[in-house]
Amino acid sequence: MLTLLIASLLIQTPQTSDGYLYRTLLVRAAPGELLSLIELFQKQMPAFDEARETRPFMMRHSQGDQWDLLLLYPMHSFHDYYSSERSVRRGRAARSVGPSAAELGAELDRLVAWQEELYVAGPPLDTVTAAFANASYFHVEMFIALPGMRKRLLEQRQMENAYLKAIDRPQNLIFTRVAGAAWDLYTIGFYRDIRHFAASADVPADREDAAARAAGFESADRIGTYLRSLIHSHHDTLARQIQ
Repeated sequence: MLTLLIASLLIQTPQTSDGYLYRTLLVRAAPGELLSLIELFQKQMPAFDEARETRPFMMRHSQGDQWDLLLLYPMHSFHDYYSSERSVRRGRAARSVGPSAAELGAELDRLVAWQEELYVAGPPLDTVTAAFANASYFHVEMFIALPGMRKRLLEQRQMENAYLKAIDRPQNLIFTRVAGAAWDLYTIGFYRDIRHFAASADVPADREDAAARAAGFESADRIGTYLRSLIHSHHDTLARQIQ
């Protein structure tokens, strides 16, 4: 049944050349419990090491959307992640390191006010690991496309990356929906700090326009309006990394 469900969802997913699978978890803490929730997630990290799994990447909302934390869990693929070997390793690690499954569930129930899960196809793990290693500040943009516009939305994000490259700005990593919540795709921009994020304001207007036209846009000031023509909704968030 799970295999059939995944297959049906994949048919509806924007196509991308990147195919490494990640689980995205968005959570909002119960009032006054954010630091306790962060500590609970951090206590789980040794279990990932014990199971020889890559630790999830974790960031904390600074301003923007309603979530407090975004966790990105590398999986590789459904088949690989739920293979007997990896499942047994995770089970053993969970029993020997950190909170038990029952304890963890009870604590999450107490500390989490809202949560959302999304499985996404994204860049290779090495690319994502390197991006997080060299950044501590993030711009997360999440999109739901208008009907029939999912492919064009993906193309727009790729065009925008070409534009960013041409003006020597960090390109976004693109993650497309496989299963879970309603978001069709989201992107993460990686920056050293807020000053690095804001530095795009220093690019001359004529250089921006030339880069935008080369990427396929009418002009730099039409990048946003073209994006708006493709989407039903758009949430963006600034966030900081949690080690």
